[in-house]
Amino acid sequence: MTFSEADLLARVPDKLFIGGAWVPSTSGRSIDVYDPSTGLVIKTIADASVEDGIRAVDAAAEVQASWGSTAPRVRGEILRGAFDLLQERADEFALLMTLEMGKPLAEARGEVTYGGEFLRWFGEEAVRISGRYGVNPEGSGRMIVTHLPVGPSFLITPWNFPLAMATRKIAPAIAAGCTAIVKPAELTPLTTLYFARLLEEAGLPAGVLNVITTSTSGEVSAPIIADKRLRKLSFTGSTPVGRTLLKQASENVLRTSMELGGNAPFVVFDDADLDKAVDGAMLAKFRNIGQACTAANRFIVHESVADEFAARITARVNELTIGRGTDDGVAIGPLINDGAVDKADALVQDAIARGATLLTGGSRVDGGGSFYQPTVLSGIVPGSDILREEIFGPVVTIVSFTDEAEAVALANDTEYGLVSYVFTRDLARGQRLIESLATGMMGLNVGVVSNAAAPFGGVKQSGIGREGGSEGIHEYLETKYVLTPDPFGGR
Repeated sequence: MTFSEADLLARVPDKLFIGGAWVPSTSGRSIDVYDPSTGLVIKTIADASVEDGIRAVDAAAEVQASWGSTAPRVRGEILRGAFDLLQERADEFALLMTLEMGKPLAEARGEVTYGGEFLRWFGEEAVRISGRYGVNPEGSGRMIVTHLPVGPSFLITPWNFPLAMATRKIAPAIAAGCTAIVKPAELTPLTTLYFARLLEEAGLPAGVLNVITTSTSGEVSAPIIADKRLRKLSFTGSTPVGRTLLKQASENVLRTSMELGGNAPFVVFDDADLDKAVDGAMLAKFRNIGQACTAANRFIVHESVADEFAARITARVNELTIGRGTDDGVAIGPLINDGAVDKADALVQDAIARGATLLTGGSRVDGGGSFYQPTVLSGIVPGSDILREEIFGPVVTIVSFTDEAEAVALANDTEYGLVSYVFTRDLARGQRLIESLATGMMGLNVGVVSNAAAPFGGVKQSGIGREGGSEGIHEYLETKYVLTPDPFGGR
């Protein structure tokens, strides 16, 4: 890299982005952004007020008509230009994410690749928004179906994937012809601010994208959601917050997309290729230090291979290096803050107290920063909190089963239904599980399922709607049907 951490942080805007201008907050307050590996402040930025949020809605509403009527090719080319700029600055965005979120640089670079794909994918989808034309069944008229931008959209993104969660929402909104107000998480706002500057350079017109950063999310968000000019709400975060937002969105009957919590089962059958299963487990569990809604939460392993699986994965976990994400060879960075460490440790200690066996790890790391040891627990007792709650940390929990029916029952024994993982050599069994596991996504003999070209989302308490794929752009489009008379006069 040809730049220092200080140089990069100096280039990140510290103001709000409203109506194409970087403006100070009217609140007079500021937000300190911390490096979770040290606990030190790395930058101080503007803290938006309720008035700032409404200013952002004003800006988005003012240019909605002109942006919605902009040629799809133009919208697509702006996204493609943003993709190209992101590739040129991949190292900058990777380092920025590592600094504010803590993930190892190698993973941050992977997120730049993944996040960039949403720009490329939806840049291509912009020109493929289609409709249909046909004779009605009675032959008395012609049916025309078109898809139009839903309108100004409020996009609330989480802290764990600062770039990819932003591009996964912003790109389809732009491609569909919607203006947007983005509120990144208070813990990791810098990547979104830097990305907004990149979109400026890519030629995005003023007001199409507005970014507000705030420490009072509920207070600032509520008036935005209540504003009758807003037509769409997209949120990624916890299920309890999602329920609250859905209630607020119901007042104006907003289009909503909710990507909420997860409790992913990782099922290993007795005929599985254990080498591949362990490789998949390491990816599914330790990606992003376990801080992913798609992270495997419950490892449900056939009793005949449970001990061997546990031994293999423990050996792999013991090889993981803990440290600051910018250091060479680090695989496990810090959790996002001390609260995340406290939660992970409480879940682990509860499981041990109920009778689980600790195979490795199981405690916080002293010496500064919010680090927690990568941990493996086996023999988890039913009723343990760790089986019900999303861990969001580097903790493997192993329970055993005897047959397929029990495995399915254990996997589905949760209010969540985002993603599941299954390892088996039996093709028929794999196909049965596609239908019997109550999740919106499934990895069959793979440990990572996310892809910009695929629909991402869950069922049950894991949310509604889909992001990515051809489905993703339709979350920002309304369907309009028109009937015209028979142009031939009924001949």
